[in-house]
Amino acid sequence: MSTSSTVDRAFEAALYETGERALDAGASLLAADPAADAELARRGEEFVAGAWRRGWQPADVVRIVRRELDDVHVRLTAELIRAQSGRDRPRGRRWSAQLDELPADAPSRTDRFSHATAVLELYRLLLRLPAIEALDESPGGPRTESRMLTRIRALLAKAEATGFPEEAEALSAKAQELMARHSVDEALLASRAPSPDTPGACRIGVEPPYEQAKAVLLDAVATANHCRAVWNEPLGFSTVVGFETDLEVVELLHTSLLVQATTAMTKAEAAQRAGGRGRTKTFRQSFLAAYAHRIGTRLAEAAESQVSDDLLPVLASRDVAVTGRLDRMFPETTTTRLRGVRDAAGWSEGAQAADRAQVGHRPPLR
Repeated sequence: MSTSSTVDRAFEAALYETGERALDAGASLLAADPAADAELARRGEEFVAGAWRRGWQPADVVRIVRRELDDVHVRLTAELIRAQSGRDRPRGRRWSAQLDELPADAPSRTDRFSHATAVLELYRLLLRLPAIEALDESPGGPRTESRMLTRIRALLAKAEATGFPEEAEALSAKAQELMARHSVDEALLASRAPSPDTPGACRIGVEPPYEQAKAVLLDAVATANHCRAVWNEPLGFSTVVGFETDLEVVELLHTSLLVQATTAMTKAEAAQRAGGRGRTKTFRQSFLAAYAHRIGTRLAEAAESQVSDDLLPVLASRDVAVTGRLDRMFPETTTTRLRGVRDAAGWSEGAQAADRAQVGHRPPLR
């Protein structure tokens, strides 16, 4: 019997049927035929390439495998993606960065039956990935990070490291001011020397728990930085549309604010418990919802303070381009509304944490 026939029979038994018995039948076939290993791996690379054709990117696949399966499946996924990338067409910078960030640990090999079972579980998931919006990233070489982005990273790192919420929020507000200046500088350069750059898009994971509040926070960060975000709740990510430099700062600030919000929430929750409070889930949900709501106002104020009236047409033209790209990718979108916000103490604490942000007033850019 050929190795291809073994794999076909295993797939017929396990991939297109459900249940543990079907999985065991397929794994038994593969475990009994070591010569089928290479063909099994080649088929896995085909599944990966199929995911790319349906709009997925490496980080997306790793994220959903991590959410739905186990660590061994994540390592198997990374191995398949690396193998497939050697035969893939050239992709963009973000794609290359995602390949560099794949888990480095090789999957641990146990007995053949357990390994085959894990492979088939992974292939079941890859086979059922739905089509999502293609980001259409064009090939390009690595970019050198600007000095402004380096300063922003340093500010956010300090904000994450400090144990004082007021200092963290002041540093974040300062970072947002620099982000606004950075965005305006890029817009001015584009208006004076038009480039072929058009709005792009990236996907950012929005993981449970409290993913709704996290999605609203990401939307606030995106809006303050001339981007737009669309949340895909079932698949656990938001797609952010904007110009490349703005996408970079959205990823930076959103990650940092999540760290800071969690720190502030943990501190507030500890104080509540010390006062005899027992419930925590509704407190956390309400805290993060209020934080997301109020931080949007803070970020918008920081961004608007950097723009003079004569720059509004330049930024407006970029906003039109971003909205056009968004509408083409998502003809039908709905607004994310916060649900389950029932804890008054959590809402109050979250709003206060966001209100402590010290947005400095700087002369507007001209």
